[in-house]
Amino acid sequence: MNALLKYLFFLFSIGLAFNCAGQSIDSIGGAIQNIPSKYYSKVQKKYSAIDNNLSKKSIKYLEKLQKQEDRINRKLSSVDSLSARVNEAVAKKYESFIQEFKQKKDKLGKVNLNEYNSYIDTLSTSLSFLKKLGSDGKAALPLEKLDELKDKFNQAAKVNEFITERKDQIQQLLSKYTKLPGSLTRQFDKMRKTAYYYKTQANEFKSMLKDPKKIEETAVKVLNKIPAFQKFMKENSQLASLFGLPENYGTPASLAGLQTRASVQNLIQQRIASGGPNAMAQVRQNLSEAQGQLSKLKDKLNKLGGGSGDLDMPDFKPNTQKTKPFLKRLEYGANVQFSKNNQWVPSAANVALTLGYKINDKSSAGIGVSYSVGLGTIQHIEITSQGIGLRSYLDWKIKKSFYASGGYEMNYNSAIKNIEELKNESAWQRSALLGISKKYKITKKVIGNLQMLYDFLAYKHRPVSQPFLFRVGYNLK
Repeated sequence: MNALLKYLFFLFSIGLAFNCAGQSIDSIGGAIQNIPSKYYSKVQKKYSAIDNNLSKKSIKYLEKLQKQEDRINRKLSSVDSLSARVNEAVAKKYESFIQEFKQKKDKLGKVNLNEYNSYIDTLSTSLSFLKKLGSDGKAALPLEKLDELKDKFNQAAKVNEFITERKDQIQQLLSKYTKLPGSLTRQFDKMRKTAYYYKTQANEFKSMLKDPKKIEETAVKVLNKIPAFQKFMKENSQLASLFGLPENYGTPASLAGLQTRASVQNLIQQRIASGGPNAMAQVRQNLSEAQGQLSKLKDKLNKLGGGSGDLDMPDFKPNTQKTKPFLKRLEYGANVQFSKNNQWVPSAANVALTLGYKINDKSSAGIGVSYSVGLGTIQHIEITSQGIGLRSYLDWKIKKSFYASGGYEMNYNSAIKNIEELKNESAWQRSALLGISKKYKITKKVIGNLQMLYDFLAYKHRPVSQPFLFRVGYNLK
C-alpha cells in the first residue's frame, strides 16, 4: 500500500510540474513505451558481465602483485634481513581486497563513482527515473547491477591507490642501497608493470561501459525527449549533487548577465581587425596548429591511460593489447590472389578468409581458409572449382605501416569429388612464404593490406608454381 501511494505521489508531482509545459502523464507513459522491451535485460546482462570480468581480473592482479612483493622481500633479505621483514598489515590488506572482489555484497542502495563519469551518471539516473515511474519493476534489477558495478569500480580505485603507495614505499626502501642484485631490481620492475596494467585494465572496463549499444542509445534518446526526465536529471544526477543547480537552470533568466556568443564574436573580430589584413589568416593557422597538437596529445594520453586523468606514466613501452578482452584482439580479414596461364588474363582467383589474434601492438598471428576459383580463358570464360587451402600467418611490424609477413600453407589444387580425397596427404601442395606487407587505413575500422610474398617451395611443386605471390586484402579491426 505504501509503495502504491509513493508511486501515485510521484506521478502527481510529475503531472503538477509539467502539465504547464503541455505534457501529460499519459504522454510520458506513451513515450516510455517506445523503449525497446529487451532494453532492461540487455543492460543487466552487460553490467553483470563487466562486473564479473572486473572482479576476476582484479583478483588475478592482486594475487600476482602479492607474489611479486613476496619475492622482493625474499630477495631483499639477502641484502638486509632486518628491512626485509614481511609486513603483516600489507598481507592482510591484499587479502581484504581479494575477499571484497570475491564476495557479493547485500543491497547497496545508490552508489556514486569516486571519479565522475557523465555517461554512467546518465545511465544510473535514467534507470532511477524508470524505476520510480514504474516500468513494471523491470528497471530495479539493472539499477541494482549498475550500483554493484560502480561499487567495484570504486574498489578498483582504492586498489590502485594502495598499489601506488606500496610502489613508493618499496622504491624508497630500495633507494637506501647503492648496490642491489639485478634480480631484485628486475622483480621490482615487474611489479611496476603489473600495477600499470591493472590500472589500464580498470580503465578498459570503464570504456566498455561507456561504449553504448544501439538499444541503450535508443532508450536514452527516448528519455531525453521527456521534460520530466530532464527535470529529474537536474535534481537527482550525481552532477546535481556535486554542483547545486539553480531553480531557473536552463531558462533564459539563468543566462542574464552572461556574455552572448554574438558579443564575444564581435570582440574577437575587433581585435583581429586591429592586427592588419593578414591577421585572420594567421589566427586560422595558429588554431589549426594548436588543434593538431591537442589531437596528438589526446592520442598519447589515451594510449597511456585510456583517457583517464590519473595517469601513471610508464618507463617502458606498454602493450595496449594486453588489457583488451579476447574478442577485441581478434582481427578479421579477406584477400585475393590471381594466377594466370601463358596469357595476360588471370585464369584463376584464390580467395581467402582469415582470423587473426593481436599478440601485441607490433605482431599478430592467425589462420585462414582459401577457395580457388577457375575463370577460364578470354575466349571462353568459365567459373569452375579449383580446390581449397589451409593457411597460417604471422605479421611483424617493421616500421610505420610496413610489416614482415610469413606463413605456411597447404593447398589442394583439384576439384573435390569426395571427402576421402582430402585425406591423401600427398595431394596437398605445401608453401613456405615470406615477404613484405603494406597496411593502410581506409576507414576507422577497415585496413587495406597489400602483400608481396615469396614461396620457398615453389620450385619443388609439380608443375612448378609461381614463386612470387601478390595479394590484395582488407582487415577489420
